[in-house]
Amino acid sequence: MKKTFSKIDKPLLILMVISLVFGLMMVGSASSLKAYMSKADSYFYFKRQLFFIIIGLSCFLVLIKTPIKKWKSLVYLAIFGVAGALVYVLINEKVMNGVSGWLFIGGFGIQPSEFAKTVLILFFALTFEKMMKIKYVSNVAKLVPFIVPFVFVLLVFKQPDFGTMMILIGITMVIFLIVPYDNKTKFIMATFTIISVLILALLMLVTGKGLTSSQISRFNYKDPCTRYRQETGYQVCNGYIAINSGGLLGSGYGNSKQKYLYLPEAHTDFIFAIIIEEMGLIVGVAIILVYFIMIWRIILIGRKSYNLQGTIICYGVATLIALHVMINLGGVLGIIPLTGVPLPFYSYGGSFMINLLICLGFVQRVSVENKTFEQKHLVR
Repeated sequence: MKKTFSKIDKPLLILMVISLVFGLMMVGSASSLKAYMSKADSYFYFKRQLFFIIIGLSCFLVLIKTPIKKWKSLVYLAIFGVAGALVYVLINEKVMNGVSGWLFIGGFGIQPSEFAKTVLILFFALTFEKMMKIKYVSNVAKLVPFIVPFVFVLLVFKQPDFGTMMILIGITMVIFLIVPYDNKTKFIMATFTIISVLILALLMLVTGKGLTSSQISRFNYKDPCTRYRQETGYQVCNGYIAINSGGLLGSGYGNSKQKYLYLPEAHTDFIFAIIIEEMGLIVGVAIILVYFIMIWRIILIGRKSYNLQGTIICYGVATLIALHVMINLGGVLGIIPLTGVPLPFYSYGGSFMINLLICLGFVQRVSVENKTFEQKHLVR
């Protein structure tokens, strides 16, 4: 275990731990009133988030010790498992926050769509690594791996969860760009995909079919404070108030006023607004800089990878984190419609937190295998 830890990316690990600790503190602060009023325990969400982090870190430790090739036999089973779970939640129709994407087991809600992101990245990594070793691959065979994201995206769209759908599409696009297909094949596939998506989007906007009234209302996201008493403006406007009242240095830890039920999702979607209100704009900017550094470290590990498998895993995880940050902050700041996408390390949520640490476990395993390969190569 000591040898393994010596080969992981230390800056990434340090930033991960700092983010987990600070994120847990902010969940405890942002959720305290809601937890007391609904659960008669001010630390209810804090303790649950800590539980999720412990599970995630346990998975993280297992992953950095396990060679990636050992997951080959399980990844295809995981694809069918996640797809089956996504079908089940649609049939079961237990709706939470307008999305029927939840499995409830022993008082805990599980979102299969969160794990679909990691399963998709691992599937692409293992499949393309194997495919690129084959001398001749037909154009039809090159399309086969993209059936999996198509199925995932379709099932997530039906929940409907546009935020997760956008992230799955983003991951697929980035991995498609880095796979060493010839330019002609890439151009044909990209053109076909773009035209199909544009036609589908146009039909949905013109006819309104495929979109619920709640989803359509989210496109009315500009100037939220002019609609303060309406659902389309209430949350974002209160987020603005929290950010504005925080100033440079904030009101102090635990002193947020907007968490007093003005922001219904203070500890989940709008945790960033509470962070700035309590800790100030300086801390908010520091968090964004930490994200940049973490994403850059993950990309560096991918660039140093001696095989396509490691590159795909790292670029996929970097894309996942970057899209979560952009979509969450874009919604909080009123730049794009709200989609309910959590903010990495800070938003409360079990499925996302565990999945995030699993992703980072795979990245650190790539780092371990890179350095092991380098050492063997130097010895030779």
